[in-house]
Amino acid sequence: MDIKTKLINGNKEFVSSLSKDKKEYYSSLSKGQSPYALIICCSDSRVVPEEIFHVHAGELFIIRTAGNVINEGELASIEYGIEHLNIKYVLVLGHTHCGAIHASIHNEKGKYLDPILNRIKLNIVNEVDEKTASEINAKKTAEYLKSKFPHYDGVVESAIYDIETCLVTYIE
Repeated sequence: MDIKTKLINGNKEFVSSLSKDKKEYYSSLSKGQSPYALIICCSDSRVVPEEIFHVHAGELFIIRTAGNVINEGELASIEYGIEHLNIKYVLVLGHTHCGAIHASIHNEKGKYLDPILNRIKLNIVNEVDEKTASEINAKKTAEYLKSKFPHYDGVVESAIYDIETCLVTYIE
């Protein structure tokens, strides 16, 4: 089975598995969104905020980018979330076993990846322990976000998701 067929079949299974209540719920989402939290997380396929926090579609406004790094495009999405959707809670969610952190520590290169790796390198400086570097990167990303939206009156925090244990630990 090719990938496109796998995705099409997966969607058909999803739709056919929906109860009447779930179908009504998903249909109601077409009227607008009002998420209560904005999550900035890594693009890593193992990090799925809706599952990690056991929530439904429509509850989280999620911005995914390698290494949970914030650049111009992400800032625009964050601005939309906090200013237009009035989200009052933002979480920068790093994770263990992050490929972007690993690549930054090991000075890997990539034409389009370099801006992300350079931002991570600025955040982690000379840290070589990947878990510690992930924590530092998440915390520094949260601080960067606060500096970009100094008048934001909501909460901005950072945390780390442990891929092995599935636990989220908040960073002080």
